[in-house]
Amino acid sequence: MAGTALAPAKGRGKPSVLRGHRSRIALVNAVPVTVFLLVLFVYPIIGVLSLSLKGASGGFTLHWYTDALSGANLSVLMSTLRISAETAVLSLLIGFVLAHAIARMRPVFAALAMLIVVVPHFISALVRTYGWIILLGEHGILNTALTSLHIPGAPFSLLYNETGVVIGTTSVMLPYTVLVLQGVMRGVDGRLLAAAAGFGASRLTIFRRIYLPLVAPGIGTAGLLSFILCLGYYITPALMGGDHQTVVAALIDQQVMKQDQWNSAAAFGVILLLLTFAGLGILGLAKLRRTKAHARGSGS
Repeated sequence: MAGTALAPAKGRGKPSVLRGHRSRIALVNAVPVTVFLLVLFVYPIIGVLSLSLKGASGGFTLHWYTDALSGANLSVLMSTLRISAETAVLSLLIGFVLAHAIARMRPVFAALAMLIVVVPHFISALVRTYGWIILLGEHGILNTALTSLHIPGAPFSLLYNETGVVIGTTSVMLPYTVLVLQGVMRGVDGRLLAAAAGFGASRLTIFRRIYLPLVAPGIGTAGLLSFILCLGYYITPALMGGDHQTVVAALIDQQVMKQDQWNSAAAFGVILLLLTFAGLGILGLAKLRRTKAHARGSGS
């Protein structure tokens, strides 16, 4: 009797021992990944932060941040934020139409369309940017065609200004937007839309009251992703913006390569990092609110 009474207790003890063993193995396996992240990400960030707070004499100072947030430097920062916002909005508008069209295609044609959207992204950004320069130049293909059609105002100034930068950055961010939105749109249950149509709802009502709320999380994610990626993007703004349209990434390059102002460049890098963290925080809070709202709806 005693032996049989003790047997279940031993059986109950084995799973806990096994879980503890697995936890120790997982902890050991996590050490290389943690060291990798610390060496390649955390340590450089700490180095940049300390450099941005170091004065000419080696002491603590906030001079580089006050300099970055004043005068011409502040103008460049605001211009970068504006270009990033414009790129995000334009990418969403074009990407929404493309993703919606692709989501309604048959799988074979949808895969082909996604291939057409994504493959240019694997071509060198330098090559794509020079392609846009050839296309949008004063004597480029687009302006030549518009001039031959006697369009009023042609040829248009589409390069070395904010317009050119936004066009270039939008073409770079568009694949990200389409990938995110198309994945969300594929997950929309068509039966909900069909049921709404069966109850007499118009297409506009279905889109506004059912479809748009269902894909809203993807819209927020895609827009914020485009905005964050555009904040620190360098190649396309530098080539298509020229000297007349500087962004923060190009300004950092000038300060490091031409002016040897590493402290000021580090301050701008920290500011961009904080803006990125702020965007990710907004995305996380929005996801948390959606989760809580879904939990309340399921509970009721």
